[in-house]
Amino acid sequence: MKQIKWQLLFGTSLVMLSALWYFAHYLIFHDVHHIFIYLIGDIAFVPIEVLLVTLIIHQLLDRKEKHARLEKLNMVIGAFFSEVGTRLLTRLSDHDPGLDGIKEGLIVTGDWSDQDFSIADKHLRNYEFGVDMAQLDLAQLRDFLIENRDFMVRLLENPVLLEHESFTELLRAVFHLTEELASREDVTQLPDSDREHLAGDIQRAYTILGDSWLDYMKHLQGNYPYLFSLAMRTNPFDQEASPVVK
Repeated sequence: MKQIKWQLLFGTSLVMLSALWYFAHYLIFHDVHHIFIYLIGDIAFVPIEVLLVTLIIHQLLDRKEKHARLEKLNMVIGAFFSEVGTRLLTRLSDHDPGLDGIKEGLIVTGDWSDQDFSIADKHLRNYEFGVDMAQLDLAQLRDFLIENRDFMVRLLENPVLLEHESFTELLRAVFHLTEELASREDVTQLPDSDREHLAGDIQRAYTILGDSWLDYMKHLQGNYPYLFSLAMRTNPFDQEASPVVK
């Protein structure tokens, strides 16, 4: 209420100040005709000024600001994959019994086009991610996630994540898996029912992680060739991948 009252007072003051100047103009020049010519001309230009400011200039500034926010967001996503995402995806995909059926379509190269990424994305969305719980070392996975838990918490606190719902969901899924594993004192001695529950949490994180990784690779290819080169050489779906340039 105070803010509205202040705005009304400020607006009224501006109108009165304008009227005062027009009155001063009349007292000096005694030319009402001249005053109304410029007054009507100024009023006629107001809609055009509104168009320029609100629809054109504002949109340009908003687009520039949005681009800057997306750049910051992509930096956050890049930090996640550098520190956690790629290594986690490698750990999970190495124990995916069905990976052989799709991994050839995920060996991203520098020659990939938008169509290639679309085809790979379609394969991933139709693929049922899964991990062989008998082969997966839950203790090592638990230690790895706990080691990076503080890093992921800081990412979740980053306000730029509000611009990217799917990545926020990925962080939630990975962080939830971390909390599930961290809450168990000994993950090597779990009943089958609990291992099945954890398998569902792992599958959720693995699925979202795979989709996000492909989007991240596409972004790197189009914007950061040097980062894309390393990402290709450390492809988590390629068991023969090596960062060493050959």
